[in-house]
Amino acid sequence: MFFASDLDTVTHGIQLAVAPVFLLTAVAAMIGTVAGRLARIIDRARVLETRIDASPNENPMVAEFTELGQLRTRGRLVNFCIALLTFCAILIGLTIMALFLGETTEIQIFRLATVLFLTGVSCFLLALMCFLAETLIATRVLKFRRASHAADVKHGNK
Repeated sequence: MFFASDLDTVTHGIQLAVAPVFLLTAVAAMIGTVAGRLARIIDRARVLETRIDASPNENPMVAEFTELGQLRTRGRLVNFCIALLTFCAILIGLTIMALFLGETTEIQIFRLATVLFLTGVSCFLLALMCFLAETLIATRVLKFRRASHAADVKHGNK
């Protein structure tokens, strides 16, 4: 295996490999955001489970069980989103390695780099769709109508 020894080739290889790093930054930020949402889902589920455990047996707690079901769905979406983002990060990391090796060695690896990059971007887009679905579910369960009605009554509008 021949490695490039001139500075221009190595510099160009680094420049090629650094461009996907910006996507890695976005992926890392997204993982942080989604992990925060997962933590909030888990915390809310624990509150509901404690409330259910403390309730008398004759109280069916239908609303709490319904919300737990929605939290379970949201948790699954968030977990899938994190898995896609992690896979995306791995693929982008492999893209960076392939681009650098393709530029600094005789290995013809640019097609592989293209496939890795496009697959990584596809994973990122799918993760964004999971994130959107989770946020739509989260806001769908909000009771805006009740809050709006209470505000109107308080201000004498109804």
